[in-house]
Amino acid sequence: MLKIAKLALALLISCYSVLPASDTSIIIERTHFIYHFDYPPFVQTADSALTVARQRLIELLRDSLDYLPEIYIADSQDRFRQIIGSAIPDWGVAVAMPYRQTIVLKSPARFPVGKSLRELLQHEYTHLALSERLGLGRAPRWLDEGLAMFLSSEWGWEDNISMTRAVLFNNLIPLNEIEKMNLFPEGKAHTAYAQSYLAVRYFLDNYGIKAFNIFLDSLSRRHSVDSALFTAIGATYEGYETEFFDYLRKRYTFMSLFIDTLYIWIILAAVVVVGFILNFLKKRRYYRRWEEEDRLQSRDFDYGDPTKPEATEDDENKPWA
Repeated sequence: MLKIAKLALALLISCYSVLPASDTSIIIERTHFIYHFDYPPFVQTADSALTVARQRLIELLRDSLDYLPEIYIADSQDRFRQIIGSAIPDWGVAVAMPYRQTIVLKSPARFPVGKSLRELLQHEYTHLALSERLGLGRAPRWLDEGLAMFLSSEWGWEDNISMTRAVLFNNLIPLNEIEKMNLFPEGKAHTAYAQSYLAVRYFLDNYGIKAFNIFLDSLSRRHSVDSALFTAIGATYEGYETEFFDYLRKRYTFMSLFIDTLYIWIILAAVVVVGFILNFLKKRRYYRRWEEEDRLQSRDFDYGDPTKPEATEDDENKPWA
């Protein structure tokens, strides 16, 4: 019944969400996805990334995901805003719109998006899948963003460093405040994303997929996050946050920051050494080539006795000299 209501809502909204007539994208329909791309080579990457994500989400969310999301890649800022129809932060490069079952991304071929197309697609598709799983329920922002990062495997040294700084300088963000992420400056938003990822991973690692789905089931029945957490793991919102923050403080210490930055310096040093070796080998090849040319182009011309340059054979055979 919820899915029928949601479908009706999507159809109603779509009547008032007509895309601009200037759309020149090629429409490519696959078994589980519909692409609106102006650059066909993106299709292969999209197919591969989304097929893998779909299978993982079916297992993780225990849902069929039997609908056709539409994916747009915008080649200009104006086109991006036109399709979305609303404002997003300047640092935003991709948007999922569950009520329209639509994903919109800025083209990696035209914008410095900072992530691979694969990561962006898997991240946004997770938002759609989670929304579908919850029906009329709503996921807290840390769950929504954290699960998307978890599914797309978005984690790197910069995230480790960001979290270590947040712990060392006591800048951890309460989970309920992550709801305001769109208002955060870019640096704080980065920390919020990293913290969200860890909150979801901590849940899955410590309580498992079964408890995770109990949590989702409770949210889908429109229970509060506090009530849903208690049903799933026997801890209140505050209790889970305290437990999670304790884990972060043990995991991210000054030593972890030192190790992470040490790895960076080791890699930079390795790059310098490799560059020096390659440059040395290149020069060595040039020297060998020059030596070979010198050997083939002899300059020892025989004009007589080199020990007596003033008394040459030619001079002796010239009586007039």
